[in-house]
Amino acid sequence: MRTMRAAAIGAATLSLALTATACGGGSATGGGSNDAPKTLTYWASNQGASVSADEKILRPELDKFEKKTGIKVKLEVVPWSDLLNRILTATTSGQGPDVMNIGNSWSASLQATGALLPWDAANFAKIGGKDRFVESALGSTGALGKDPAAVPLYSMAYALYYNKQTFAEAGISKPPVTWDELVADGKKIEATGKNGLGAEGSNLSNNIHQVFVLAKQHGADFFTTDGKPSFTSDGAVAAVKQYVDLMAKDKIVNQSNAEYAQNQSLSDFAKGRTGMVLWQTASATFKSMGMKDSEWGVTAAPVQSGAPGSGAQTNSMVAGINMAVFKNTHNLDGAAQFVKFMTSDEEQKLLNTTYGSIPPVKAAQLDPAFNAQGTAVLRQTLAGSAQALPQVADESQFETAVGTAVKDLFADAAAGRAVTTESVRAKLQKAQQQMPAK
Repeated sequence: MRTMRAAAIGAATLSLALTATACGGGSATGGGSNDAPKTLTYWASNQGASVSADEKILRPELDKFEKKTGIKVKLEVVPWSDLLNRILTATTSGQGPDVMNIGNSWSASLQATGALLPWDAANFAKIGGKDRFVESALGSTGALGKDPAAVPLYSMAYALYYNKQTFAEAGISKPPVTWDELVADGKKIEATGKNGLGAEGSNLSNNIHQVFVLAKQHGADFFTTDGKPSFTSDGAVAAVKQYVDLMAKDKIVNQSNAEYAQNQSLSDFAKGRTGMVLWQTASATFKSMGMKDSEWGVTAAPVQSGAPGSGAQTNSMVAGINMAVFKNTHNLDGAAQFVKFMTSDEEQKLLNTTYGSIPPVKAAQLDPAFNAQGTAVLRQTLAGSAQALPQVADESQFETAVGTAVKDLFADAAAGRAVTTESVRAKLQKAQQQMPAK
């Protein structure tokens, strides 16, 4: 999902949705129909610089779809700060769209509401088959062993972006590969009067993405194999402490970043105030902020040692946007046609090029546009060193609970309070206690 605008939700809200009778945007029976074959309502997530920018990007494509099929698509671009709560309200009220974008890490949580159309073999056949899609993207479409709850639309991965001029001023000849190298480079940048690394300490989803990766590198996870929370293992504690220590101990993240949650770290980077930032699919954002492509470089996100790869060398979560259909839509056939259109090779190339993301469709990935400076590293990361966030029904509560724990620890670091292994474990223990009882 897009971390810069994502808003996690409270466990109570999602628990209510999970226990309610789920329904989407259409038939009173909850089973879907084709009662309104000439119209569709589509909630798109805000992928570009603004809602209005997305409307300008998407409207010509939706008009193209209407010309091709005769189906008119009513578009609403929903900000990330509102999207998940809007979707959850729709699952309980029945007043939702036919088709919508969802953050891929929400797939299993929303699947558990029962509101989404399952993408079984028959439904995948309507859009050209499941084998058209990259395996890593399919891994973030719902719980293991169940038919996917959504179809991949845009794929993203984390990478390390660095300011070339800042690196030159600090005497750094090449980007770091390991965390130790990143910290050392960060300190060199700090010595020039600039900030070493940017972070979004109050962005719960971004916090989760960073500590999830670090936990993998420490041989840990935040859930057991049977889906139970395991927030206080030594590896999980070490992961959270390592991330917060970038501010608390290493001093390469400015204390002001503890309050960042709305892209401020990207703005600082684009304005030359910060030398490095860990982000997903940032090239289009930098351009919108007035930064030239020649001014920044990008490399794989760091690992503990060696080079990125699978397992302990994971260096990104599988980020991205999926497309879901409310299963009681009034236009089942039209919804399938729309998903097929949006995931067609042509549209995948066009839209992912525009947004700087990676197509989750195999054939579209072969386009030279996805071997450029801003996309090649992301594509390689998704193919070889990214892992999906836990596909469990409690994932959204996990984002809230652990994301808030990390936020609070950044606040401690900014205030000069000690961040110790014991204080990290205590925060994570409290977070685990906030999870729904099994």
